[in-house]
Amino acid sequence: MVAKIAVPRILRIGSGAFAETREVLKDLGLENPLIVTDPYLRKRGLARMLSESLSALGHARIFSETVPDPTTAAVEAGVEFLKTGEHDCIIGFGGGSSIDTAKAIAVLAVHGGKMRDYKAPHDQYEPGLPIIAIPTTAGTGSEATRYAIVTDDEIEEKMLCIGLAYLPVAALVDFELTLTKPMRLTADTGVDSLTHALEAYVSRRAHAFADSFALSAMRAIWSNLPNACYEPRNRAAREAMMLAATQAGIAFSNSSVALVHGMSRPIGARFHVPHGMSNAMLLATVTEFSIAGAIARYAECARVMGMVPAESAEEEAAGELVRNLHELNKRLKVPTPAEFGIERDAWEASIPLMAQQALASGSPANNPRVPSESEIERLYREIWK
Repeated sequence: MVAKIAVPRILRIGSGAFAETREVLKDLGLENPLIVTDPYLRKRGLARMLSESLSALGHARIFSETVPDPTTAAVEAGVEFLKTGEHDCIIGFGGGSSIDTAKAIAVLAVHGGKMRDYKAPHDQYEPGLPIIAIPTTAGTGSEATRYAIVTDDEIEEKMLCIGLAYLPVAALVDFELTLTKPMRLTADTGVDSLTHALEAYVSRRAHAFADSFALSAMRAIWSNLPNACYEPRNRAAREAMMLAATQAGIAFSNSSVALVHGMSRPIGARFHVPHGMSNAMLLATVTEFSIAGAIARYAECARVMGMVPAESAEEEAAGELVRNLHELNKRLKVPTPAEFGIERDAWEASIPLMAQQALASGSPANNPRVPSESEIERLYREIWK
């Protein structure tokens, strides 16, 4: 199998990368960005600071009406705002929601239509406007991926949109932007990164290039996530988590995610559970279900994360992986669907549609053990417990 690799043309990683945005735009020959961000970063003044730092190049404007788990309505509002100015690129500044919104705006601005026209299995190869990504959370890895996730407001479906058009031309990854993030956000985005790395490694589409990034990310996340959560000013932990999030993004963008993500997106769309949290709700249970399909790979995940000695047998290592993932949820206070506030009747009634949407996304087909629709329904019921 030939591995088809795609990464951002420019990657700047480390303390101070944020301050180099103007230099990167100049190198790319770009002058008039639309900065796509969220109300919080605008209120804090960081979006304005970014805009002012780019004033010597041209005219930067700010669209700050993004929402958590980006919606088609937010994307369409961004496209309309973009049309009122003259912009030659899009800067996604914020968490994964802001960056994914920026990606979607960049595609629709050039190619038109509705986001549902671009959902998987459609592959958007032809580029839209150039995208520059500046993440402020250590989680989604969206700064390094050829994917965007957008929820269709009308049918409450989280759509996976794929293609090189969504891959940023440049990413500036500065861990200092994460130092003020609260524990809950740090935990949820951290588990999101862990899920990206683990699924990329066990995926049926895994290969050596993606493996190297996935293993490095898993090792760093397991060692540093608790410290980043409970010692928020721990710069070493924050730096390690930020790098690992980008590595995990590169891994799954060039391999794939699998069943956890396929099942997670419908939970977010239907019940508005943050994406990293819904991944965490699923991760241990889905891993236990999937182990038989790739026990050697799951065992290696446990060894790399230091859960067991390097010489441990596969069955022992895989069992410890599941146990430790359950323990991680306890340590990070990840709620069950019931504890999140979802009514049981609503959960049960939604399971058939969520299972159908999970399968339709294509991600479960990459899982080491490919589930049937009834097995997905059973897993949804199991995580309720």
